[in-house]
Amino acid sequence: MVLPSFKHVETSAFNVSSMTGVLVLITILCQIIYKLYATPLRKIPGSKSFATTKWRLAYEDYKGVRTQTIHALHQSYGTAVRVGPNEVSFSSLSALKTIYGAGSGFERTDFYRMFDVFGRQNLFTFAEVKKHAERKKLLAHAYSKSVILSSQAIAKPLIEKNVKSYLDLLDREKGVAEEIFQSLHWFSLDTITGFLYGDKLEYSGTNALTGNEKHRELLGDIIDPSRRKLSWFVVHLRAYTKWLYSRSGFTEKLFQSLGLFPMRKPTTYTGIRAHALMSTNRFDISVLFRQPSGPALSLIQKLWESTNAGETRLLGSPDMASEMADHCLAGIDTTSDTLMFAIWALSRCQNKAYQQRLIEEVTSIPETECNEDGIPTVEAADKLPYLGAIIKETLRLYAPLPASEPRSLPVDTMIDGYTIPARTVVSMSPYTLHRNEDVFPHPLIFKPERWLGECGDLTEMKKWFWAFSSGGRMCIGLHLAMAEMTTLLAAIYRDYTTSEYEKQKGVSPGITSRFEVFYDETLPQMEEHECWINFEKRR
Repeated sequence: MVLPSFKHVETSAFNVSSMTGVLVLITILCQIIYKLYATPLRKIPGSKSFATTKWRLAYEDYKGVRTQTIHALHQSYGTAVRVGPNEVSFSSLSALKTIYGAGSGFERTDFYRMFDVFGRQNLFTFAEVKKHAERKKLLAHAYSKSVILSSQAIAKPLIEKNVKSYLDLLDREKGVAEEIFQSLHWFSLDTITGFLYGDKLEYSGTNALTGNEKHRELLGDIIDPSRRKLSWFVVHLRAYTKWLYSRSGFTEKLFQSLGLFPMRKPTTYTGIRAHALMSTNRFDISVLFRQPSGPALSLIQKLWESTNAGETRLLGSPDMASEMADHCLAGIDTTSDTLMFAIWALSRCQNKAYQQRLIEEVTSIPETECNEDGIPTVEAADKLPYLGAIIKETLRLYAPLPASEPRSLPVDTMIDGYTIPARTVVSMSPYTLHRNEDVFPHPLIFKPERWLGECGDLTEMKKWFWAFSSGGRMCIGLHLAMAEMTTLLAAIYRDYTTSEYEKQKGVSPGITSRFEVFYDETLPQMEEHECWINFEKRR
């Protein structure tokens, strides 16, 4: 028997290695060829670098410019753009109706699973239309406009009380309140927790506006800018991120010292999620000893009553906690960021005429339409047309969630004449829709009169306005958010005029949204999570 020489074995191993490398290369080339020339998506315009690999768009995500990049691609290629091997962005009204219209059948993608809480899905993360509809049915009535404006429900007195607390903060700690990014977060936190749990401390309502430091600290991990980097890792390196944050002891300390964690613990939403779990547990304990009596006011009580049939709970405590945490998180940044941009825009020198017009409108509210504290009622603020126009223009230009909303369909379909294979990710963004020059002349300029029919086709603009999404997934909390914003702005400008601090002039405030920061791109500078406004009392 003749044994193979070492050289022969080495040569054979080299040949096997070479063959493997060739096969891998051929496989990669075949995939590239398919992505570029064989898939039905090849007919959709776009850059070949984006069509070849998902990491091209992931790189734009990492830089924090995904939405602006896709917007620029639309300007170059048209209303349908391929932004990934399996992802297409649209920017037409017909696509909007096809993808997001009621009964479209399109589902949310796995992207939204990053918002699961305690391993449980909630209204925001359900992909399937049926599951989402079943959960929404339990919650929708509490958010209806008639309930939000009702004196017998919780929202109206709660909002008016918190508006008074915000004005008191301006009187008591003017220097603190004038950094409005922070103080408006306190306002939205106190309002949403009061709406969810009731505004009593024992039921886990918060008192950030009145100085409770523990409650103010709940926002620490939300306003930390490093959350953008963590979001990128969660979306693009999900398994690795999950493994990384499960480390403990020496390994955790080692990785921390090496700077491997995208965001130091506690990570985004930790405080709010812990608060939701504590609040839900408190509620569960309270109902063990006495059944809730009288009309259900807080959302948690409404949800508990609507999911109890005899002794059967349709939703367990983890599901309730997940739902409460999700609603809390959804109600903080969105409302506070919009209020911040509205006040900032009105305070800029070039927009003084808009502020004066608003002051004239809110000071015309009769005393009979104000409460005992002199605060305009929620109903009175809701009826002010110019105030409504200011908020709508703020949402158009500075939407708190301006990025794309991904969807997919389990079967092949057609969108704007293009064949879209099953499970292709399709999306649209308010950012691009709201910057259509044909619909919104001079789209980067703040012009509230657009929404009063004084500039452009109002009917057409309404069709393109998408700050709250549309269809079955339309923002469930829009009436609560609008009530908060209109009432607070009416109260502020009834008593104050506002202007920018000297250091704020020429500097846009910036907000965090997923893995991006958004701001007024017409200005040369931006300061993330900071905005200084001078409040001068008139009376």
